[in-house]
Amino acid sequence: MTIGNLMRLLSDGEVHSGEQLGEALGISRAAVWKQLKKLEALGVEVVAVKGRGYQLSQRLEPLEGARIVAQLPAQARHHLTRLFVEDQLPSSNAYLRQRFEQGAGHGEVCLVELQTAGRGRRGRVWSTPWGQSLMLSLGWRFESGIAVLEGLSLAVGVVTAQILEQHGVAPKLKWPNDILLSEQGDESGDELGKLAGILIEVTGDAAGPCEVVIGIGMNLWLPAAQRAAIDQPVAALFERLPDISRNQLASEMVAGLLALLANFEQDGFGAWRDAWNQRHAYAGLPIRVIQGQQTSDALAGDVDESGNLWVAENGHSRRLAGGEISVRRRL
Repeated sequence: MTIGNLMRLLSDGEVHSGEQLGEALGISRAAVWKQLKKLEALGVEVVAVKGRGYQLSQRLEPLEGARIVAQLPAQARHHLTRLFVEDQLPSSNAYLRQRFEQGAGHGEVCLVELQTAGRGRRGRVWSTPWGQSLMLSLGWRFESGIAVLEGLSLAVGVVTAQILEQHGVAPKLKWPNDILLSEQGDESGDELGKLAGILIEVTGDAAGPCEVVIGIGMNLWLPAAQRAAIDQPVAALFERLPDISRNQLASEMVAGLLALLANFEQDGFGAWRDAWNQRHAYAGLPIRVIQGQQTSDALAGDVDESGNLWVAENGHSRRLAGGEISVRRRL
C-alpha cells in the first residue's frame, strides 16, 4: 500500500474511522495507524477525532493526470508529449533527466506529490509535505545551443506571475529565480515571502543541441512547524487563494510553460524583459549581493535583454550574470 492511497482517501476532508480505512486499503487497523504515523513524519497534519477516526487538518486535492490534460488548450496538447504524475520521487528534475538519457524527455512533464531529495539553487533543499505544494518539471530540447537559453529562468518567472495574476494576486520577481508574495496582500511592503523557486538544469553542447529541465516548486500550504524550520520569509498560495484548484493551477502552468518554450528559441528573453522589470521586487532598492563568501552592497537596477541584473555600486554600474550569485533586500 502506498501513502498516496491513504492520502487520496483522506483528501475529502471527512472523518474516516480506522476500520473504514483498513477495509478500503485491505490492511489491518494497526497497519492503518502505522501509515498515519508515517504521514505525520512527512509533515502532513492528521487530526484524531475521539471515538470517530481521523481527518486531515488541511484540505487536499490530489493531482490527477487525466484532469490536468483535459483542461489544456489545443496548442498545449500539441506540444505535450507525455505527462507523469508520481506519488513520490527523489526529484522530478532528476526523473526527466533520466528520461532524456533514455532518448525521451522532450515535451514531457513530471508532477510529484512528494519529493524526498528536491533541490533549489545553490544546492538548497526544497521540501514540502505530501500533496501540499505544486512541484513540476518540464523537459525541452533546444537545437541552437546553450547561448539561446539566456534569461530563460526569468521568463519562466514571468509566466508563473502572469498565471497567478489571473487569479487576483500580484507576485513580485526576485532575480534570478524566485517568485515572492505578500501574505497580507500588500505587495509593496517589506513582508514579501518566497512563494516559488525555479531550477533550470542544462545538458548538451554549447554550440549544438541541448536538453533543458525546468523545475518549479511552489508552496501551496505550509504547516506552522515547517514554516518555523525555514530560514527566510516564505509564503503559501492557499493563504491568499484558499479555493484555487490544484489541478487547474497545474494545467495552467503546463500550458503557459509549453507556450513559452515553443517560441523561446526564436524570441529570446528580449520578448519578456519588460514584463520581468515591471514585476521586479527590488527595483531601485538597496540590496546585498552575495557571491560565494563575498558580499557587497548595491542599488538594484533593471535586467537587460540577456537576463543580467544591473546594479550600482559605489557610483559605478555593474552587471550581474546568473550562476552562483544571489541578492537580498537590504533594509
